[in-house]
Amino acid sequence: MRKRVLFIASCAMLAMSTFCQAQNTFLKPDQVANSLELLPPPPQPGSAQFNYDEAQYKWGKMQRITPRGKQAAEDANLGGVGLSNAFSDAFGIKISKEETPEIYTLISRMQEDAGDLSTRSAKNYYMRMRPFMLFGEQSLTPGAEKWLATNGSYPSGHTAIGWATALVLAEINIDRQNEILKRGFEFGQSRVICGVHYQSDVDAGRVVASGLVARLHADEGFCTQLAKAKKEFAKLKKAGKVK
Repeated sequence: MRKRVLFIASCAMLAMSTFCQAQNTFLKPDQVANSLELLPPPPQPGSAQFNYDEAQYKWGKMQRITPRGKQAAEDANLGGVGLSNAFSDAFGIKISKEETPEIYTLISRMQEDAGDLSTRSAKNYYMRMRPFMLFGEQSLTPGAEKWLATNGSYPSGHTAIGWATALVLAEINIDRQNEILKRGFEFGQSRVICGVHYQSDVDAGRVVASGLVARLHADEGFCTQLAKAKKEFAKLKKAGKVK
């Protein structure tokens, strides 16, 4: 059984590696902190930590019929302009290929660094069952459940993407760092509301994202693109296009 699990995990790692190369990430897998070594094991059922996870799951379900639930469902969309749209209001200007090409390129290119490379080792090792599966209930994003069921819950890749994006955007627009970081925090909590991640998954996602951003700042390609993004933002701010 263990050999079979390891084989499946190896195949998943190979597939994700190919996917990342296609997405043109800044870093290679061996350049990112190993999430399996960095993080503690996920909470086990019956433990005090898991009881908190369960309490947060129940909290999340109560948010689904509110405007916050609508936002959580929208936050689940990382395809196309989903990520840039999620942060545009907090950032103070619409982030897009047309209006902010350098900023858009920066956060798009680092997306898989955060969502895959920073989480991969722990995800593949623990293959933690997601909340909607464990509790036998539908999530807020039922259309994604089939794929999510094949992907480990711990740590949260969506959260890592959101928090890494927030950290970098807050560095670019320091005047709106509070709004940006709050949005990044909410982006992770949306996964709890959707019922596709436990609170501990989300908390761990923020940890690996912070490590990832620190490592990105030691990468020449990232620093070059970050400089372009900052220069672009300075021009837009001078022109009065930033709120």
